[in-house]
Amino acid sequence: MSSEHWKCGADLIVKQLEQHGVKQIFGIPGAKIDRVFDSLVDSTIETVVVRHEANAAFMAGAVGRLTGKAGVTIATSGPGCSNLATGIATATSEGDPLVALGGSVKSADRLKQVHQSMDTVSMFNPITKFCAEIDSAQSISESMVNAFRHAESGRPGSAFLTFPMDILNNPVESPLLIPKSKSNIGGASSEAIKEAIKMVSQAKNPVILIGLQASFPENALAFQKLLDTCPLPIVGTYQSAGAITEKYFPLFAGRIGLFNNQPGDELLSQADLVVTLGYSPIEYEPTLWNNNNSTIIHIDEIPAEIDLAYCPALELTGNIKLTLETLTDLLKQNSTPKIELSSSAKNILEKIHQQREILQQNSYFRQGSPIHPLTIIHEMQDIINNDVTLCIDMGSFHIWLARYLYSFRARQMLISNGQQTMGVALPWGIGASFVRPSDKIISVSGDGGFMQSSMELETAVRLNTNILHIIWVDNAYNMVEMQEEKKYGRPSGVKFGPIDFKMYAESFGAKGFNVECASQLRSVLREAMAVDGPAVLAIPVDYRDNAKLMEHINYNLII
Repeated sequence: MSSEHWKCGADLIVKQLEQHGVKQIFGIPGAKIDRVFDSLVDSTIETVVVRHEANAAFMAGAVGRLTGKAGVTIATSGPGCSNLATGIATATSEGDPLVALGGSVKSADRLKQVHQSMDTVSMFNPITKFCAEIDSAQSISESMVNAFRHAESGRPGSAFLTFPMDILNNPVESPLLIPKSKSNIGGASSEAIKEAIKMVSQAKNPVILIGLQASFPENALAFQKLLDTCPLPIVGTYQSAGAITEKYFPLFAGRIGLFNNQPGDELLSQADLVVTLGYSPIEYEPTLWNNNNSTIIHIDEIPAEIDLAYCPALELTGNIKLTLETLTDLLKQNSTPKIELSSSAKNILEKIHQQREILQQNSYFRQGSPIHPLTIIHEMQDIINNDVTLCIDMGSFHIWLARYLYSFRARQMLISNGQQTMGVALPWGIGASFVRPSDKIISVSGDGGFMQSSMELETAVRLNTNILHIIWVDNAYNMVEMQEEKKYGRPSGVKFGPIDFKMYAESFGAKGFNVECASQLRSVLREAMAVDGPAVLAIPVDYRDNAKLMEHINYNLII
């Protein structure tokens, strides 16, 4: 491979990004990284300047989750890089491919106490899949290729590279490295798949638990074809949202997470065999759903993370789509009796169906102000069609939405439940708008989470992002409050003052809307949805039923 002459290392970095198909890069410049920003001016890559580095990482993470290709974020040395940490940790926990580029002091100053010197490699090692400082301009291309491969392979996550200032600025002789192959892994072995079929056929009460990787579009499609042949009851983590279509909704016992008190939890507690599909323990700890130590079949691209409550009897490790396709084909050829729902599973699914009917009725008739969460969800459900992408922040509203708002499009709903990071919704929405420009983007947060990233309203306005941000307003960090009430009988450190969010939004140049009572919600929500560009809708929420989110299942009334 012949070397090329680059007038500076930054030019090589940018050209290497182009080779990886990068279309946008999110970040904030500074003296130690601005040479890359200068090189970006002459590239095909759009530079998206943001208002905080953590939000840049969130935006890149959303691009990664929706495309399967690493989103890219960039920050300067010192606090510029350290501000990326929350976004980087979130992407790794959530399984979102992300490559972060950071600046650093020149090589000669690396061990000195100089302006913005910081050992970012040590900082990011625990929260990335790949982390390195470039110590030679000749290693730029190799390191970048490997950063992308690590970020995108297996269960995706973050990679971080830091570039000393002199390496960015100095000329370099180096080839441009164009990956000639893709890291393709085959499906699980036929022998293992046949053993899985035997185990499922012999089980009395098998259940499928789907996770984040099951919601990747090609995996979701393969899973749906499997269900035509193997119609087992399904339970999903929050991150699995959208993995099934409406056709299979009668098999779906709902989403589980945080508190073990859902119909899906009961279904799992009665299961003698649990087939996990694209699931990671960080989505919902096995100790919460596997108290009876059910037999487990693990289907994923990577081996299981073993603990006392998650020790699979069989692992189908390999490309999930290919594994499911082979499983489906072998099931069709198999001479064993047709796999059917157990009477126990049928009984639970029928009760869930009845619950959903009750939920619809109760949601519609709740009136007044502040507004009950189910009323808000009822109205939101009507506007969640196939042309909408939904990004959900962290808070007690997140539990309501995860449990009761339905989605039937792969990765239509982005939810955090790994780090449970506040402030992700708005930047996720901005990132999603680049991947799905024809979609209406809806981001949802509480008033606490919104103020952790609300500065990006300016970014949304500047980009004319077609986004509606919905704020559930209660003037408190309510998810913390409800858990403190349960544990200690009183709240502490959770209250804050009110904000006029309509005026706040308008000060950025976005459209602002307030709802005062339930009777206004439908019309104002639709008015806000009709805005072509950024809009903010503030809704006062009645969280008095929050304690019920932590109570045991009541099949007579869902909430």
